[in-house]
Amino acid sequence: MIHRLLVLLAASVWCSAANAQSNPPETQWPDRPIRVIVPFQPGGIADVIMRIVGQKLGARLGQQIVVENRVGAGGKAGTEAVARAEPDGYTLGFANTSTHAIAPSMTANLTFDPVKDFAPVAMIGNSPFVLAIYPGLPAKTVQELVALAKSKPRSLSFASAGTGTLAHLAGVLFERLAHVEMVHVPYRGTNQAMVDLMEGRIDSQFATIPPTLQYIRTGKMRALGVTGEKRSRALPDVPTVAEGGVAGYELSLWQAIVAPGAVPRAIVARLNREIIEILKEPDTIEKLDGLGVESEPGTSEALGSRISADIVKWRDVIKDTKSNP
Repeated sequence: MIHRLLVLLAASVWCSAANAQSNPPETQWPDRPIRVIVPFQPGGIADVIMRIVGQKLGARLGQQIVVENRVGAGGKAGTEAVARAEPDGYTLGFANTSTHAIAPSMTANLTFDPVKDFAPVAMIGNSPFVLAIYPGLPAKTVQELVALAKSKPRSLSFASAGTGTLAHLAGVLFERLAHVEMVHVPYRGTNQAMVDLMEGRIDSQFATIPPTLQYIRTGKMRALGVTGEKRSRALPDVPTVAEGGVAGYELSLWQAIVAPGAVPRAIVARLNREIIEILKEPDTIEKLDGLGVESEPGTSEALGSRISADIVKWRDVIKDTKSNP
């Protein structure tokens, strides 16, 4: 009888140990605060987005989400810190198109691999740009702008917030797919570019939507198309650039959460479930909309596919920037 009890007890202990090893995150994680590294400055769009999502994520997990701004090297310093962190689920990172899709082709000897060194957790949302032109330009549609550009090669200009920025690449992608040649005019930021556009010193601009809305609505700029794969809720009457006749055109600044590459799958799955629910909440949607971000809940696998596809896409486009300085 005693021998039988000892056997049963040993079996029970073995099963408990096996279960703990096979699924420790679900039962033990999280038991302390979680750090999220944002590789951009405090108060910026990335920081605000992460704090909106982080506050609700902390409540759902029962632990504080601590946002740490690790600024440097255009976002690469903080991104590398995430890649090198302990893969225990207590360090996460904010990622976007720039850190994970553009940096690999823009930076020689990048110190991290945007695919191998990270586990995609969840997409947060997308920020499409708007193709806006000087209202005195004789073009009311994307097709008319393309026709005008073809009739006068390198006579029309487009502004960006700087060489190598996503706004610059938006123009290069437009030239490639529409088969036109334009002149790139880089600025240090968007404010002066918007002033020059409204006064006719430049012809067009690929710009984020929130700061341009008031000028579009008052007629100081003319919106021809949005760069996302679907129409923007902020500009529902403006077609996408693809709808306007430039087949295959799509561009947006996506925002997401990632983790160190070897983090347990159970932790990724739990985080993904919680973030999806957060992104479905009406007040979350409203807050993100106010930042020009359209929430996009989805699987971690979908995020991983997006990162891989965008790396290839922007690698090809960036090659063209050599002839579009």
